[in-house]
Amino acid sequence: MRPVGSKYLLEEPLGRGATGTVWRARQRETAGAEAAVAGQPGETVAIKVLKEELANDPDVVMRFLRERSVLLRLTHPNIVRTRDLVVEGDLLALVMDLIDGPDLHKYLRDNGPFTPAAAALLTAQIADALAASHADGVVHRDLKPANVLVKQDASGMHPMLTDFGIARLADSPGLTRTQEFVGTPAYVAPESAEGRPQTSAVDIYGAGILLYELVTGRPPFSGGSALEVLHQHLSADPRRPSTVPDPLWTVIERCLSKDPDRRPSAENLARGLRAVADGIGVHANAAQIAAAEGVAALLAPDPSPAPVPGTPGAADPTQVLPNTNAGGYDPAAATSVLPHTGGPQGGGPHGGADPTAVMPPVGPGQGGGPDDPHPWQNQMRAARDRNDQTQVQHLDPNQDPLRRRPQRQVARPQQPQPYAPQNQQQPYPPQNQPQPYAPPVQPRRRTPQPQQPQPYAPPQQPAPQQPAPPQQPAAPRQRRRDNPNRTRIPGLGCLKGCLVVLVILFVASWLVWELSPLQDWIGTTKGYWDQVKDVYNTVGDWMGKVGGN
Repeated sequence: MRPVGSKYLLEEPLGRGATGTVWRARQRETAGAEAAVAGQPGETVAIKVLKEELANDPDVVMRFLRERSVLLRLTHPNIVRTRDLVVEGDLLALVMDLIDGPDLHKYLRDNGPFTPAAAALLTAQIADALAASHADGVVHRDLKPANVLVKQDASGMHPMLTDFGIARLADSPGLTRTQEFVGTPAYVAPESAEGRPQTSAVDIYGAGILLYELVTGRPPFSGGSALEVLHQHLSADPRRPSTVPDPLWTVIERCLSKDPDRRPSAENLARGLRAVADGIGVHANAAQIAAAEGVAALLAPDPSPAPVPGTPGAADPTQVLPNTNAGGYDPAAATSVLPHTGGPQGGGPHGGADPTAVMPPVGPGQGGGPDDPHPWQNQMRAARDRNDQTQVQHLDPNQDPLRRRPQRQVARPQQPQPYAPQNQQQPYPPQNQPQPYAPPVQPRRRTPQPQQPQPYAPPQQPAPQQPAPPQQPAAPRQRRRDNPNRTRIPGLGCLKGCLVVLVILFVASWLVWELSPLQDWIGTTKGYWDQVKDVYNTVGDWMGKVGGN
């Protein structure tokens, strides 16, 4: 186990993604007031540890702390709840509820596509989760089957949308400088691929691709490279399968529109999908069928989509300094200060927040000198130092049970111990000399024998009778047998046996050829039975002659 903060212990990894690794973890103690869910000791949770390049980016750390309240308050029955955020040294982690179930990608691979009605109802629940997140200004931006967990209980199947806020945290200037979008190429929206302003419509596009994959088993656009897939997102239209009903295809076409302004809102998408599921079901009546055929009227676009922070169109427009010099631009004039644009409800000194400030302004009575750290920097340092007690020392990777590989222990041969009589007294060694290490000798079990009086023997007489250890030459043979690096040739024993048999057959054949009349028989050119008859007659004549004599 590996500690994360002072309240959690990592147990085993559950999966790895583009932004980090998800672990099964256990809570050691109740979380503090900064956590959304206090939890109980021994409770099992899921912790996503973000990658090191994310944890080392200062902008990501600031987003992590700044959007803490947004992520913790994002609750919905179809959203995996974020319980706590951990900042410890160079480690950023999200503590979430543990969902015991596969993701939707694995479920499709194991069970095949859904029926059109089931796919519509499942996507409607995902659209409900998107509607709740868009209302809070959070855009997922990486909606795909791998980010949807399947939770099954007695009431049915419930999709649980996870990884909210990960794309928002990862979309920092230091990390996205070399890429045009955040997401997966097979599920990315056209405006994301082109670098145009992104809104909550990118999640509707991802929901349309997910719905297409649920009924067909594959995404609508595929290719040999990511560039080819992105080109199809920009210019190609999805091919309609023959198994998709007309009302459901109308929903898919609206969601996969190249124009983000034509895509429906998440709330309207959920309403339309439920109407389609009722109209294409087995027990649908005439009114439900008519409502499903007129689903296009329900798919109204979102009048005010949630913008994605950090993209063009999401931030305030650039303000132009007022020209106070009637004669034109004066390079020697004093530096102008941007006016505050906030209303009287703002928290700035002039009634609103400063739009050019990187950090929130320090209120009256909160700050020190100009060289003192900003209060937000103090908050970040306090969040990092809160769990410093768990960082005792650097852990050697060879000693980490999560990374260390088991090593095979080679059995070492035991050296035979020379036999020494029990009655022999050994002289004490000098105290100033180091004693060599000697392994403990196991006592031998002996049968009890009646004790007999032993004659007195001086200590120096039994010394010449000590036998020398005869097993010393056998030690190299034992080492050679136990050597794991010795090359073993399979079938070598069988080859030796075959060679011995061939040698024996050759010697036996040579003896038969030399010591038997086989050469004479072959020279007479007689057949086998003729030779047998000739031998029989010869033996019979010889026995007759012996009997006659």
